[in-house]
Amino acid sequence: MRILVINPNSTEAVTRGIDQAVEPLRMAGGPAIDCVTLKEGPPGIETQQHVDGVVQPLLKLVREKDLEYAAFVIACYSDPGLHSVREATKKPVLGISECGILTALTLGHRFGVIAILQKSIPRHLRYVGAMGVTDRFAGELPVDIPVVELSDEKKTFGRMVEVGKALRQQHGADVVVMGCAGMARYRKPLQDEIGVPVVEPTQAAVGMAIARVRLNWNSAG
Repeated sequence: MRILVINPNSTEAVTRGIDQAVEPLRMAGGPAIDCVTLKEGPPGIETQQHVDGVVQPLLKLVREKDLEYAAFVIACYSDPGLHSVREATKKPVLGISECGILTALTLGHRFGVIAILQKSIPRHLRYVGAMGVTDRFAGELPVDIPVVELSDEKKTFGRMVEVGKALRQQHGADVVVMGCAGMARYRKPLQDEIGVPVVEPTQAAVGMAIARVRLNWNSAG
């Protein structure tokens, strides 16, 4: 059994960070976890047009790989093409935003989100509303660093700590979700710094995918 984790942007450094983040979930007896980059994607998915633009390449990739994999994870916090891809395969398809938020709800009463850019937030808020969890949502704040610059560890981690503390202290978040797969490497040190649970959403999605595969849970409809 194998799970395919797809980074829908074309930045290989993000895919490497995702691969490192899911390493603790690799275990004897599987399922194996493969991470790939969608080469047709933009360097970072930062607008609704970016989200919409990767749907067809994602569908093509999943259809090509459908016989090889038992589940798919879309590793972008906008969950691009999630429902379209679910129509294209009978295998489980997990989106990291949906899974990250659902995991956060089991760790605390009110969750906050660290976004990459201010312009990402309206898109995320629409999703929170669609999921029906607005009453558990504490707030979302940006680090204002583009995806391709998230590998600047000193700059990125410093801003994430600032934003994480603001979500906890000013907005009342008792759990924080990292709102971009490119932030994966910072989860544990960020949690240590801000003093509340931090959810890395790709880990959350892959964990759910493993359960779905090993327990043979099928989707309703």
